[in-house]
Amino acid sequence: MGAAEATVRAEVLISGSGTALAGVPGPGALLDPPGGEPGTDPVDSLRGPGLRYKDRATKLALCAARDALADAGLLGRDGELTVDGDDFGVVVSSNWGNVDTVCDASATIRRSTYKATSPMLLPNTASNVTASWVAIAHGLRGANVTLCNGPTSGLDAVHWARTLIAAGRLRRALVIGVEPVNEPVRHLVGDAGPLLDGAVALVAEAADAVRARGGTPLARIGRYARSGDLPRALAGARQGESSPPDAWWLPERPLSPATPDTTRPAGVPAHDLSARHGRCSGALGVLQCVAATAELARTGGDSMLAAAGQGPRAGGPGEDDAAAALVLHRVPRPLGGATS
Repeated sequence: MGAAEATVRAEVLISGSGTALAGVPGPGALLDPPGGEPGTDPVDSLRGPGLRYKDRATKLALCAARDALADAGLLGRDGELTVDGDDFGVVVSSNWGNVDTVCDASATIRRSTYKATSPMLLPNTASNVTASWVAIAHGLRGANVTLCNGPTSGLDAVHWARTLIAAGRLRRALVIGVEPVNEPVRHLVGDAGPLLDGAVALVAEAADAVRARGGTPLARIGRYARSGDLPRALAGARQGESSPPDAWWLPERPLSPATPDTTRPAGVPAHDLSARHGRCSGALGVLQCVAATAELARTGGDSMLAAAGQGPRAGGPGEDDAAAALVLHRVPRPLGGATS
């Protein structure tokens, strides 16, 4: 890879996004107040064979992935991928993922030994099953990664998608944050209040890939930092920034008491997506990036700051082991001669 190509590859853009959340018709509605009536389950829109054996997390991810690819202009009239899938990867973030399938299989083996397990369901106990099914559904043959990395997992996923593209391993990546709600998840999480039941997705692309196909850039993925505490993560992500962000997307509060507002940049509006959608766990970082991208388009702002995790604190279980932060930037148009 030459120096010029490496520079373009280092600039990674968001070119599409999608949501699979009941009562949320799209990314622009993620900050809307809750409606009076529960929305239609997005999984109801799925059609085709094989759905019976897929877990809820996979079904939700398939919905969000389809909408993100369509929003980016990467699907044809019949839903087929319109670009080469060989260097198109998938990065999924989910802390609970297919835990229901794993628990069901474990219970079956405990009761009746492995001979009673279903050959159709047992492969779905692999932690990477959601990313794999999304890749199979759309012919995405690049790197296939699942992160189950605690509260920072969603921002970590966006970062690793950007890293894979900047390093030349991929030209495009579909990044998905998904968390299902079911009995095993409720049992594991305990009394943590409302939980997110849904998925969001974004398409990350090298700048030259967006330009080559005449795509529309929605945001540029900026600096990312991960640290043992939130203030250092925020400082690392904002290194070199000359002006405050237009909004700060708050981390989720740990199960033990925390005061995230003490690290908030002065005078910056804050958005708490967990207060609106329930505890988001591994989906939070991707949800923040999708919502922040929509806000950049709506407000014409210059940058957004997303943060996840608080870092360890003294006294009490359920605390975060790390914190991460990531900056998104508005993309001036036109992009290198591309029309939008």
